[in-house]
Amino acid sequence: MDSFIEKAGLADIQVKVAAGERLTLADGKRLFECSNILAVGYLANIVRERINGNKAYFIYNQHINYSNICTNLCKFCAFGKEKGHDQAYEMSIDDIQDKVRQRLDEPITEIHMVGGIHPDLPYSYYLDALRAIKEVRPDVHIQAFTCVEIQHLADLAAKSVGDTLEDLKEAGLGSIPGGGAEVFSPRIRELTCERKLDGAGWLRVTRQAHEHGLHTNATLLYGHIETIDERLEHLDALRKTQDDTGGFLAYIPLAFHPKNTEMSEHSRTTGVDDLKNIAVARLMLDNFPHVKAYWVMIGPKLAQVALSFGADDMDGTVKEEIITRMAGGESDQALGHKTLIRLIKEAGREPVERDTLYTTLETF
Repeated sequence: MDSFIEKAGLADIQVKVAAGERLTLADGKRLFECSNILAVGYLANIVRERINGNKAYFIYNQHINYSNICTNLCKFCAFGKEKGHDQAYEMSIDDIQDKVRQRLDEPITEIHMVGGIHPDLPYSYYLDALRAIKEVRPDVHIQAFTCVEIQHLADLAAKSVGDTLEDLKEAGLGSIPGGGAEVFSPRIRELTCERKLDGAGWLRVTRQAHEHGLHTNATLLYGHIETIDERLEHLDALRKTQDDTGGFLAYIPLAFHPKNTEMSEHSRTTGVDDLKNIAVARLMLDNFPHVKAYWVMIGPKLAQVALSFGADDMDGTVKEEIITRMAGGESDQALGHKTLIRLIKEAGREPVERDTLYTTLETF
């Protein structure tokens, strides 16, 4: 038993972690409330290295945000705009293809595409967007449309979620990103995103995706008005879903950026809170293969540190990220793959370039 873990009051949790025993929500609360971030990180690193050894993953990817016009207008979001707003935009299918063409000289393996809940783009637009990307880059993996968007598309077409997913797959969809989960708590959603698909709906679409052979990611937006208990209930719901389906690839904690939102009176998250959300997630989500330190949200320097606090993935090159930027994010919009490799090596980890489904492409 490590004495500094005992001093932190986490000796019994260390016994569970060493034995590979599932932690309870009460255990999770103690971890969140523990002031010794190094002790929490040490325990998370045990699990991180048990699952992924010394590997730290990244991907050569490109983000495309096809439109920020949105009917939900969540209070924590600086990206979504009403139609007619001077900052509102929507991309034509040609615009999307142009974005892809601009980076044809780069070895991009994934295109990540999400947008707002648009009031009047037709169902065909979304299928055409996927086909258009594949026309320019036939081999690229498309990770697109959050569960919130997919429910919107199903409603738009008056189809089941399952039939909608099959249409999207046929058009080129490869997997689904983790956005739109926010915090599952009905209290939080009522106060911050009352028009958005609720937490139960997000999980229902996720389960449908897994049943239709699509892997997905999962997120939690933390650092606003949620309680520790609400964070843990969210993690527990994800863990239970993964027990049933096994379809989640990675969990990505997302730090709230308040600037230009309706919740701008809140402060940005601290480094300790960012690390704690990564570490506690790694300890609670024992059935998730990967936990990301999303450098766009927490900055490349803290993401480096997070590789010793439970995270085994830094996401990727991204190329152009708009959503966090509009909320005052100060990280670069893109990182070169050489920079990612250097960041990972400096953190004492082995850089591994992966594809979306975590197949190893190259080890550095």
